[in-house]
Amino acid sequence: MSSTTPFATRAPTPAVRPYPIRVHAQQDVSLSRWLWLVKWLLIVPHVLILIPLWIAFCLLTLIALVAIVITGRYPRPIFDFNVGVLRWSWRAGYYAYNVLGTDRYPPFALREIPGYPAGLRVEYPARLHRGLVLVKWLLAVPHLLVVGILFSGSAWLSRQAGGEIWSWGGGGLVALLVLIAGVALAVTGRYPRPLFDLILGLNRWGLRVAGYAALMTDRYPPFRLDLGGADPGADPGADPGGTAVPSREPAAHSGLDTA
Repeated sequence: MSSTTPFATRAPTPAVRPYPIRVHAQQDVSLSRWLWLVKWLLIVPHVLILIPLWIAFCLLTLIALVAIVITGRYPRPIFDFNVGVLRWSWRAGYYAYNVLGTDRYPPFALREIPGYPAGLRVEYPARLHRGLVLVKWLLAVPHLLVVGILFSGSAWLSRQAGGEIWSWGGGGLVALLVLIAGVALAVTGRYPRPLFDLILGLNRWGLRVAGYAALMTDRYPPFRLDLGGADPGADPGADPGGTAVPSREPAAHSGLDTA
């Protein structure tokens, strides 16, 4: 009789392949009960700067599109700038009404800020598919429909294009959940952790779609809700404030990764 137990024959759980756009956050232990009520005012200086930065982001993305069609490469200076705009926007949104995850005022910087509780890093693609960049807007439509429900459709798109990340816009699931979190914070002094994890997962989905639509990767965003502050598959010991790092993957492909 074999002494092998049934558990010995189970295959190990496959590791999650990190998505090239990685969103990290760390929930503050202590949050003010009432500060969130005036963050719409405190975040205005960031908004005034982010609006022209997002206009530049859109124009530079068009230039990058032409460069990718011709050379198959995303110009590195443009890539670093666009990643910085996404990173800055994410930090501001994390502080304000995309999450309300920290009371630490976000820095005015495109670069990574080590130690700040919210960060975003994007792998720089060695090569990009020359033809795929012309149809990514079409391939992204299924995700945009989902994002429309999460972030109130056109209101979310206008915030991404214009940097108006301080506004709750016309509603959406994320806005409702953040409002519930604010009320819970005011009443109990605590931000419910399951709610925080869910809101982080929804924001991560939106940022992945934004990066894909901005031509930063050829890997199709997964239809997957990755909860919590740590991006699945990333180094668990990494600092939340990330930077653009070179991709170790071979030449990019156009496979629609839904894993």
